[in-house]
Amino acid sequence: MSRHAPRELRWAAANEGGGAARGGPGGGGGCLKWRLRRAKGMAEPADYPPFQLGKPRFEQTSFYGRFRHFLDIIDPRTLFVTESRLKEAVQLLEDYKHGTLPPGVTNKELWGAQKIKQAIIHPDTNETIFMPFRMSGIVCPNQAVVGLLLPNQTLASTVFWQWLNQSHNACVNYANRNATKPSPTSKFIQGYLGAVISAVSIAVGLNVLVQRANKFTPATRLLIQRFVPFPAVASANICNVVLMRHTELEEGIDVLDNNGNIVGSSRIAAKHALLETALTRVVLPMPILVLPPIIMSILEKTSLLRSRPRMILPVQSLVCLAAFGLALPLAISLFPQMSEVST
Repeated sequence: MSRHAPRELRWAAANEGGGAARGGPGGGGGCLKWRLRRAKGMAEPADYPPFQLGKPRFEQTSFYGRFRHFLDIIDPRTLFVTESRLKEAVQLLEDYKHGTLPPGVTNKELWGAQKIKQAIIHPDTNETIFMPFRMSGIVCPNQAVVGLLLPNQTLASTVFWQWLNQSHNACVNYANRNATKPSPTSKFIQGYLGAVISAVSIAVGLNVLVQRANKFTPATRLLIQRFVPFPAVASANICNVVLMRHTELEEGIDVLDNNGNIVGSSRIAAKHALLETALTRVVLPMPILVLPPIIMSILEKTSLLRSRPRMILPVQSLVCLAAFGLALPLAISLFPQMSEVST
């Protein structure tokens, strides 16, 4: 399995634990790759192509292929896999690895077994990831975003929801960290504190500015306040990346040649990787924190919600859940898990 950011989400050195993704120039001619690519010339795979241990089932050279791949990664059905089923999946992959597969095993069964293992077992530590912090469980537990979008928030509620959201993100990042290289816990704490402070500061500051703006009508002021969480969360995400990955800009990240061999480290590759990571972190909260306010401002004018105000929160939760479930795979599919730099 490739070791990028949170497990399968470790694209182009985007992990929270720092530097095991690889890329950039470093000897040899041609192009060097941040991660070992699939063989060129391979035919476009069907839904269940010939199984390849540790490789994605869907083609990664196209956005659609990456989108389908990450839809598979966040599939919530893997949250309900039993311990016995997990052991069967792990054993099946071990049999494949050692060439002792029982007769009649299909590619579909092998891909399914790998999906289960990758969703539950950390690839570096081989430990089971706590259910709420798995990538397949990130959508439902992350409904703290609903609190961010509640109207007429007080100072205390703004601070609380921003803190809760960043705390959950920090737990997910740590549980799915890249553990191939030792990383001090202080680095995670530094990133967490930076994200919380920046998110709370921006959210509180913008809310105060909006409330003091006398030119806005109460309705306009309320609508603007609903969009405040986006710049706060996006800024916190960028702050988190910079605080936790800044050393890679100085030291570089490992690079591979066409054969997957380490040939050195590159600061150019690190720069590209961090830029792609930051862009992804800005795009990710955009549909989650921008679409629901627009949709809810329309729905709240309907007779159904006007006559039943208690339904507003459940409806908003469903809207946020749908937006987040769609936004997550879209955002992390923007860039390939591997990138190239010319030498």
